[in-house]
Amino acid sequence: MGQLLTILPVILIANAVCTLAQKIPAPAAIDGEVQAIMSRTHANGMTIAVIDHGRVKYVHAYGIRNAKGDPLTTDTVMYGASLTKTVFAYTVMQLVDQGKVKLDTPIKDDLDKPLPEYGPDPTFPDKYGPYRSLANDSRWEKITPRMCLTHSTGFHNFYFMEPDQKLHIHFDPGSRFSYSGDGFILLQFVIEHGKKSQGLRLDVNDLTQSIFKKLGMTRTSLVWRDDFASNLADGWNDHGQVQEHDRRSKVHAAGSMDTTISDFSKFAAALARGDGLSKASRAEITKPSLHITTAHQFPLLLPELPPGQQRKDLYAGLGVIVFNGPQGHGYYKGGHDNQTGNTMVCLETSQRCVVILSNDVRSETGFSDLVRFVLGKTGVPYSWEYGNQAGKSQ
Repeated sequence: MGQLLTILPVILIANAVCTLAQKIPAPAAIDGEVQAIMSRTHANGMTIAVIDHGRVKYVHAYGIRNAKGDPLTTDTVMYGASLTKTVFAYTVMQLVDQGKVKLDTPIKDDLDKPLPEYGPDPTFPDKYGPYRSLANDSRWEKITPRMCLTHSTGFHNFYFMEPDQKLHIHFDPGSRFSYSGDGFILLQFVIEHGKKSQGLRLDVNDLTQSIFKKLGMTRTSLVWRDDFASNLADGWNDHGQVQEHDRRSKVHAAGSMDTTISDFSKFAAALARGDGLSKASRAEITKPSLHITTAHQFPLLLPELPPGQQRKDLYAGLGVIVFNGPQGHGYYKGGHDNQTGNTMVCLETSQRCVVILSNDVRSETGFSDLVRFVLGKTGVPYSWEYGNQAGKSQ
């Protein structure tokens, strides 16, 4: 009887979560909702993929890809923006499985010399950041790969955004969250220029291309490919002005990926299933590694809220943000620039996801409504990511 009483609450909780998971709407209903959101936001182009139980169930594209009015298709190459960070985290965890990276070992142990002694120079170009500016701040020695992937290095988003355009550490590494692309670039640097004796000095582009090939992602790359040009999306900014697609020639772990909705849905589904990773490494990605204590993601380096005002379930995972909601544990990642709006939202228990790629940044204001239409109430913290323009968390 005692064992039954112990099991019963677990069953009741599981059943309660299941009842909150709505049936995935029919394709025609999804199409209608997307068209309504595009009309309301004046967005020119948008794509969507729906994943259920770790399998891609629906992929569709709407609108146009450029000013000429060429149609946006499921194979149109679009800018992945910061969704690159999730792909990079997945790549790093494969290296963890191979014993080449240790999440909680300081990066100084992976380098042949102190970080401030590297670049910029012909061998270590300035794209890796001016690490010499850290020569008088020994706190860099505390930075670990986990801190790089949870935005807790203490860096600004990018060093060139600093008033003096130099890299600085604004708080003790690992102590709090503040969004930083430079943290991801630092870990890329360690992988590409670390100790060869430890299995590092690897090409991140080669590593990701191996993943893309295994997943059948034939039109995805972290650097520009000339074959993308025949079906490529330009974008529209918040004023409705056309912006040409940026052809990125260097791998940038924080955000250089080009992809398609057809391709990226395959990655999202593989991540939901845990393909390509050990069970432990897959769990690390969506584990609540670091509590997020700010009211919003931007602007950067916001003061922490008083404990009583902090959202209790909002955490950084590895390359994703994790949360708890009406349907249990979930994770998501956004991607944004002046003409790009992307989002990936996934629920762990049901392995359900929605992926949205848009080449019109104005579409972002409709993401919360569309995700809720497809998945139901999830708890994804869009109000934290976007601020007031997103409305309340879904």
